[in-house]
Parts: sequence; C-alpha cells; structure tokens
Amino acid sequence: VQLQASGGGLVQAGGSLRLSCAASGRTFSRYAMGWLRQAPGKEREFVAAISKSGDSTYYAGSVKGRFTISRDNAKNTVYLQMKSLKPEDTAVYFCAARRDYGLGAHPREYDYWGPGTLVTVSS
Repeated sequence: VQLQASGGGLVQAGGSLRLSCAASGRTFSRYAMGWLRQAPGKEREFVAAISKSGDSTYYAGSVKGRFTISRDNAKNTVYLQMKSLKPEDTAVYFCAARRDYGLGAHPREYDYWGPGTLVTVSS
C-alpha cells in the first residue's frame, strides 16, 4: 500500500488543522492505520490509531481530547483532526499502515509508511 499525507502547514497556538492520508495499492480496509509524528531532535512517536473498520481508536495521552482520527474506507483515506494545537505539537506527521490484528501504539508496529507532512504551531 502506498500512502501520501497532506494538510500540514503553519498555524497559531489554539488553532486547528486537518491532515489527510490517501492510500493506493492494496485494499485499504485490510489495514489498521495510524498517525505518528517526529519533532526536531526527537524520536518518532505514536499519536493515534484506528482499526480496519474504524470502530476502534486509540490516542497518545498528549493528544487525547484534542485530536480525532477517522477513516473513510470508500475513499481510501484516513484523517487526523487536530484542535487546540500547541507549539509542542510541531512535528512532521506521518501516516502508517499496520498489517497485523489490533491497533499499533508504537512506530515499530507499523509496516508501511508514507512521506510526512510538516505541522508548525507558532506561539
């Protein structure tokens, strides 16, 4: 599966952005999906995950209540709605796909990655 994230940009603290990730290739609904991010000088970290059908989600504590992951299997797309953004949310955001059963909560649990999209939150 090939993944392409989009929707990043510059936003002020407290603002919102919606990221999209379009998938092509193999059947999108076969994969649990996730969003992960990497800030400058830091390791890549988990942000949010969603099950193959979209009925289960999981969030990192730092974004829970502010970010919402969703998917549209008919459009082969996963989304990340981000609200109340903080400067510490500044990072390159990646979408990733997981072959195995269950939700991935660590970067190593994902099998396919797309190029990231940069989100910059100014204070």
